[in-house]
Amino acid sequence: MSGPYAAVDLGASSGRVIVGHLDDGRLHTEEAARFPNGPVAVPAGEVTTLHWDVLRLLEGTRSGLRTAAREHGPLTGVGLDSWAVDYGLLDDDGALLGNPVHYRDARTEGVPDRVFAHLPAADLYARNGLQVQPFNTVFQLAAAAGTAQLAAARRLLLVPDLLGYWLTGEQVAEVTNASTTGLLDVTTRRWSEEITGTLTAFGVDAAALLPPLVEPGTVVGPLREDLGGRLVAVGTHDTASAVAAVPADQPSFAYISSGTWSLVGLELDAPVLTEASRAANFTNELGLDGTVRYLRNVMGLWLLQECVRTWEEDGERADLPTLLAAARQVPALSCVIDTSDPAFLPPGDMPARIARAASHAGQAPPRNPAETTRCILDSLALGYRRAVRQAAELADRDVDVIHVVGGGVRNALLCQLTADATGLPVVAGPVEGAALGNLLVQARALGDLDGDLAALRAVVAASTETRRYTPAGTTTIWDDAERRLA
Repeated sequence: MSGPYAAVDLGASSGRVIVGHLDDGRLHTEEAARFPNGPVAVPAGEVTTLHWDVLRLLEGTRSGLRTAAREHGPLTGVGLDSWAVDYGLLDDDGALLGNPVHYRDARTEGVPDRVFAHLPAADLYARNGLQVQPFNTVFQLAAAAGTAQLAAARRLLLVPDLLGYWLTGEQVAEVTNASTTGLLDVTTRRWSEEITGTLTAFGVDAAALLPPLVEPGTVVGPLREDLGGRLVAVGTHDTASAVAAVPADQPSFAYISSGTWSLVGLELDAPVLTEASRAANFTNELGLDGTVRYLRNVMGLWLLQECVRTWEEDGERADLPTLLAAARQVPALSCVIDTSDPAFLPPGDMPARIARAASHAGQAPPRNPAETTRCILDSLALGYRRAVRQAAELADRDVDVIHVVGGGVRNALLCQLTADATGLPVVAGPVEGAALGNLLVQARALGDLDGDLAALRAVVAASTETRRYTPAGTTTIWDDAERRLA
């Protein structure tokens, strides 16, 4: 038996520390700790800004790692993964200048067009290959131009790299997460001088802020304190780690990393940088072993999470099993919405927004939580169908099966609707995809596992149970629903 390894997996609502041991080709895991996470609204003058409480995340990480070491023995390795794009700024002394701004904050509204005035969108896409999302780091930096905090900054570290710095003293940027910033050249896997140079028009010296890049599997350094082991730069973007844990045995698969966001796409050997790809707003993010994650962001279960929060605040019962059971009884596709509508991005009264979107599309809006839940799930399945089909066409790749990993695996109704909408079998599992990918990259980097990405996936397949969903009915009704939103 080898290990123990600890995966620190940070999500939008919670962080987990998952411990793993390798034994006879199988990975055995156990949750050692869980701690909360979420946005914090901070007023400053007349403006209120959403932040992450990164110091609470640091304490949860340290406490969780101490628990892991106490219960499982000295740690062999540690890996950190989290969401993308958000960053902390350090001063000359290496001290944090303030909590990272949350990607759902409104400060980047209208900023992409200001950047495009200096570097046209087509030219930017030719370099970074990213879909235009207003919260991409390149736009966040342009939005922060002229602030006292940015003027005092000497280093920018993405969230997992920031925590890694506090654990080891080393300042690096791991490429899978760096590729989401919009500052990386997706072809060379290096920082783009052209893009960072563009930000000088805003008074931002991005090139001076960015740390050295490392590939997944790089051993960053020994951990501070008494935790033992070494920090490994895994796929620090949680989707990169989750895709590494897709238990596929052939290349003709699509994946859905399903959680707060749904990342829907293909794994490729090279980026797709055509004008058609840019117009379709597909993104090229970097993955393990030189791969590219060619995908589209779909709003994901955030829609349902925000509805549940709103209903509970209003005193309504909103436990998920009850909602899903009731949603099964609602007629299919009676109401669908475009989940890519930016109106759904910020926190707020999501049921009311969904009702407005349905009315604007000429449909009867959902009348109760069951109908709203069914609307969300049908609409997500429709979005997945559209993303898988477009990705396959743009990349000239056949797709025979869809693998779903992440928390959405537990949503059997959504998995079945995805199979029905796409007309493709869906294989659901593992739930803890990001943690498994994180752990396996550590094991390989530290010499306890050999082989390529296929070898890692073989371990996942041997270590987890999956469920297969077969398409039911005809895709004709989904064609009709898609035409409603055209």
